[in-house]
Amino acid sequence: MTPSTSSPAPTPQRPIGSGFGAGTTAAEVLDGIDLSGKLAVVTGGYSGLGLETTRALAAAGAHVVVPARRPEAAREALEGIARVETDALDLGDLDSVRSFADRFLSTGRGIDVLIGSAAIMACPETRVGPGWEAQFATNHLGHYALVNRLWPALVRDGGARVVSVSSRGHHRSAIRWDDVHFEHGYDKWQAYGQAKTANALFAVELDARGREFGVRAFSLHPGGILTPLQRHLPAEEMVRAGWIDEDGNPLLPSFKTPEQGAATQVWAATSPQLDGMGGVYCEDCDIAPVASGDQTSVTPPGTASGVREYAVDPREAARLWALSAELTGVDAFAADSASGRA
Repeated sequence: MTPSTSSPAPTPQRPIGSGFGAGTTAAEVLDGIDLSGKLAVVTGGYSGLGLETTRALAAAGAHVVVPARRPEAAREALEGIARVETDALDLGDLDSVRSFADRFLSTGRGIDVLIGSAAIMACPETRVGPGWEAQFATNHLGHYALVNRLWPALVRDGGARVVSVSSRGHHRSAIRWDDVHFEHGYDKWQAYGQAKTANALFAVELDARGREFGVRAFSLHPGGILTPLQRHLPAEEMVRAGWIDEDGNPLLPSFKTPEQGAATQVWAATSPQLDGMGGVYCEDCDIAPVASGDQTSVTPPGTASGVREYAVDPREAARLWALSAELTGVDAFAADSASGRA
């Protein structure tokens, strides 16, 4: 693999005036964009925002691969959508990640878009693998390993976009370097916040490493949406938070529909407005501003905006990449990797 002769400069973390907004839908983002001949991989692409993302990309002509922890449920949810295939993948199991990547690479196909949409949120304390905290392991480490193992497919055709779905929940926590896996007391929301910060930092470092090969990466907040992501939250907790009423109806005016919620990840994955850009956090179909003031105690969704500086800090991103490589044993850019730079 031969890198380009010059590496583009980092993209400023500030809005570009895309012309879209919070009410934009995924279909509106793709209006006039032909994805025929393109291949997209969408984790979690059979539920919630992932399902709407799959539906929109396929409608624009893309072939969409949906790796799923529950393949039978994925096939049922995606029935009737053209140009979609499913496969098995459990992001909390690195052996499953390796197996899926090996199966995909054996087909010889390239990847034009990879969207990491699968996630768990505010779950009870759960351990996976060698005792890792489940939200950090599933939301971040699983996607980190997946992208690194699929790296040959991402660079095969000269470039791709990788979209890491973060959240405003990242305002709740930076990376807890002294206790990443919450071995000394678990807080479900702080664990979620750390995982979402990790999603943003992953895009920063991946873009820094990948842009000389034509691979650009973005992270984003999709918006507040009621989806199966809230499956671990008791209804009483969401009522107390003011998200829903006693009958389960959404109360916050900032809540989006699934079609609106999928728009920002679809925009980051496909928009020509972002050509030559990368490594930035987006929201409402634009690059987000850096957040000002102390918003660490807000209760999402909809009450914090922008991105915290620690979630787009290149030094934090490089440190997280090193930790992730150590934990997973995978790094496409390592000197002894056949798919890396060496």
